Amino acid sequence: MTHYTFAPAPVFSLPVEGQDARFPVKRIFCVGRNYHAHAVEMGRPVDKSTMKPFYFLKDASALVESGATVPYPAGTSNYHFEMELVVAIGAEGFRVKESDAASLIYGYAAGLDMTRRDLQLVARDQGRPWDLGKNFEKSAVCTPIVPMGQLGVLQAGAIALQVNGSPKQTADLSQLIWNIPELLADLSQYYHLQPGDLIYTGTPEGVGAVVSGDLITGQIEQVGAVQLTVGAAE
Repeated sequence: MTHYTFAPAPVFSLPVEGQDARFPVKRIFCVGRNYHAHAVEMGRPVDKSTMKPFYFLKDASALVESGATVPYPAGTSNYHFEMELVVAIGAEGFRVKESDAASLIYGYAAGLDMTRRDLQLVARDQGRPWDLGKNFEKSAVCTPIVPMGQLGVLQAGAIALQVNGSPKQTADLSQLIWNIPELLADLSQYYHLQPGDLIYTGTPEGVGAVVSGDLITGQIEQVGAVQLTVGAAE
């Protein structure tokens, strides 16, 4: 029997629609600037003909289930929402072809990539990693996973977000610069994708700041609705 110096970290997981079993989360990959209008609003337009997708990671411990109340995070005065389609991986894959990408997909969820925007932009402008701005506690919000089933590889569908009922983000999954098969094929050139991996596929334009007391709601057609309440600062 193995003895540890302290208790190992718990297994982070998400509910699965229609099942008692939960989906254990291994890694959280996030795609940067994957909608043209959002890339423009961030001051970094994307030319797909000359550029490739890029990624950052969040720890599995950043995961929080939809419906939670989370404290306004430390170290920021510009806490942003980003509404995203999440792809849940259910099979191993390395150097996968686009035509085979569907075989890796377990299902989908609606997620929020919560961001300390001021810290992210300072790091970006100084050529440093984004970790302080992106990878922090309770920054990866996610709904229960909807198994792929008859949905197949999603190519279109409305995606929207509201703050206190006021519309902030409205777009369609068909506007993704790199679609799901392209992302899985590209990411699997660099990582052995594993069951339990989540991929946040990017956010549309309209990102913005929230404050304590705000209610964030978002929806993705055929996938689900996410909700988050911003609590008081710790």
